[in-house]
Amino acid sequence: MEQLSVLATRKRSSVARLTKSSKILKVIIHAIQEKKGENIIAMDLRKIPEAVADFFIICQGSSSPQVKAISDSIEMEVKSQCEEMPYRQEGRSALQWVLIDYVNVVVHVMQPETRKFYKLEEMWSDAEVTEHNG
Repeated sequence: MEQLSVLATRKRSSVARLTKSSKILKVIIHAIQEKKGENIIAMDLRKIPEAVADFFIICQGSSSPQVKAISDSIEMEVKSQCEEMPYRQEGRSALQWVLIDYVNVVVHVMQPETRKFYKLEEMWSDAEVTEHNG
């Protein structure tokens, strides 16, 4: 019985979390590319103490319909391949900036003007950045 209490109180392995986040990241990037999302970057925020997530993925769509298509594709693919639903999402009514929150991975699908205005890449400039274009 004592062994069971140890299991109940142990911390979840960061390796398991990273593996799950890695799979979600790959699925999200692929979903964005399928809908012709542009300027796709993944930001690794794990070394930044103030960060609200482990990873940000930022991309842009050139119009409201494309932002919607990219966002829908992300949700469908993550649900079917990773069995995950977003913890929270915002921006679906205006479609200037859709945020999809998977807790450890947060996706920002933005129109170009919105992305230029908010400059998330500059705000989190300490993060390691990987580009996923082409």
